[in-house]
Amino acid sequence: MATVYLGLGSNIDAGKNLRTAVDALRRRYGELTVSPVYRSAPVGFEGPDFLNLVVALATDATPIEVLDEIERIHAMAGRQRGPDRYSSRPLDIDLLLHGDAVDPSPPLRLPRRDILDYGFVLRPLADIAPDLVHPVTGRTIGEHWREFDGECHPLTRVDVIL
Repeated sequence: MATVYLGLGSNIDAGKNLRTAVDALRRRYGELTVSPVYRSAPVGFEGPDFLNLVVALATDATPIEVLDEIERIHAMAGRQRGPDRYSSRPLDIDLLLHGDAVDPSPPLRLPRRDILDYGFVLRPLADIAPDLVHPVTGRTIGEHWREFDGECHPLTRVDVIL
């Protein structure tokens, strides 16, 4: 069994779409550890604020099988991929970590670089796994969060029932 961490975000009907995604993940994988939810401005484009969280789950599924499940959940939420990478979306689920796997090539790119680049990923991950060791840096997620400069992309914790 590997512990898998997924980043979830939405800025279109966000509460509903995040609940749909978390429910689908629970049906597929069972018990989840769910971080608090954070509101943040979009990065790279103008649009409504995003709601973001991280979930942890245990699975025997391979990383590719997890990616396939993510795409099924995206489709369920009505996500359509277009040419514009930076745009509003009903749901975005990213595979952040799959155990201690390191695979920089597409489609996996594990661990996902976003973990250390964006507070809306790092903060909720640090909330649920502060002692988790990043498989490339060898440092804990909590250490990375304590050193993160979050002023450029402020976060606000929000109450969302998942």
